[in-house]
Amino acid sequence: MLFQLGSTLLDACVLAVLHKGDAYGYTLTQQVKTVLDISESTLYPVLRRLQKEDALETYDEPYQGRNRRYYRITEKGKELYTYYFNEWNNYKNSVDSLLGGANNE
Repeated sequence: MLFQLGSTLLDACVLAVLHKGDAYGYTLTQQVKTVLDISESTLYPVLRRLQKEDALETYDEPYQGRNRRYYRITEKGKELYTYYFNEWNNYKNSVDSLLGGANNE
């Protein structure tokens, strides 16, 4: 993506993925990568920060003799996701109106 909008957009994308269901780091990275150019090394500090902010919690599940760390959105995370979702829609609509989005043709 040509436009880089910063860490808040990354937070919103992580919360959006987890709003749909729990995920472990690799699958979470792959889903976020469909819209943002990130690496796992970029994602893990975001996950730790969101966890410190009580927006996420973790649990481990055994998988092929090892534990996988899964991330789950919390109630606080769901509230933050809703806030980001609404802010994104307002931002997107404003940019669309300025750039001549589909509604302005």
